Amino acid sequence: MRAAIPDSIARPTGPPPWAVVNTHPHREFVAWEHLSRQAFSVYCPMVRKRIRHARRVRDVMRPLFPGYCFVQLDPDLHRWRPILSTLGVRTLVHFGEQLGLLKDSWIESLKSREIDGAFTPEAPIYRAGQRVRIVEGAFEGVIVTILSVHERDRIVVLLDFMSRAVKMRLDGSHLVALPG
Repeated sequence: MRAAIPDSIARPTGPPPWAVVNTHPHREFVAWEHLSRQAFSVYCPMVRKRIRHARRVRDVMRPLFPGYCFVQLDPDLHRWRPILSTLGVRTLVHFGEQLGLLKDSWIESLKSREIDGAFTPEAPIYRAGQRVRIVEGAFEGVIVTILSVHERDRIVVLLDFMSRAVKMRLDGSHLVALPG
């Protein structure tokens, strides 16, 4: 049985922190639904992904952090052990006996970057048509033109090599923008 917190001890003000819930694979929605039914405040940030299959392209919503969602609770005030037996939940992230908690401000910063229910990553610093310099690898110092920017900071560039135009995929960290 947990000892009551004396009234003389000042409780922190502000919104309670968020616990990190590890879900079973592809069961974030199941965990979210069942935790919500238990009156927990649940958040699962989503991102829009483009799926290509059999010549069809469609946009779908996927979890930003696959296998994880967040539950707002104060471990000193709320009974959080029922979370562990909730359908879709594997465990709570913890460090020894201490729950892994996130500040409300971190979750609010994620929520503030949502548009139409989907998390939007920061705008890419590179764009098609931009001239950049390669700063790492065999072509260090060569100036190239960006053809397209893809997920995970992969960039397709056009390199003039031995009097031929050659497409290359590079990591964005290997490039630096030219002024102007």
